[in-house]
Amino acid sequence: MGETHWRLLGDLVVSAHFAFVCFVVFGGALVWRSPPLAWLHVPAVVWGGAVELFGWTCPLTELEVRFGALAGQGVSEGDFLARMLVPLIYPDWLTRETQVAIGAGVLLLNAIVYIALCRRCCRRGSD
Repeated sequence: MGETHWRLLGDLVVSAHFAFVCFVVFGGALVWRSPPLAWLHVPAVVWGGAVELFGWTCPLTELEVRFGALAGQGVSEGDFLARMLVPLIYPDWLTRETQVAIGAGVLLLNAIVYIALCRRCCRRGSD
């Protein structure tokens, strides 16, 4: 495969990574409207929170780096898409302490959503 193909695969992975991060953070709103999505969202939140709290490297990050290298560029040196999304996924100000805070915040936010959802379901069941 040529550099263009690797660049396109890298863009695809960056886009999927960004979508996953958005789903982890904001997916509770989708679950609120469609509770069966919890079967997808809860594992995503647990994984996303664990990655941040424990400082693990996400496999999508490794793919982004690999495809960027195969395309002859760094992850953030790609086209418009990579230049726009990569700083959102990996901000310059991200430190280990902020990763822990983000991980805890994501878990707390989603715990609040799920507690409210459970209360809503319990109220419906008692009517």
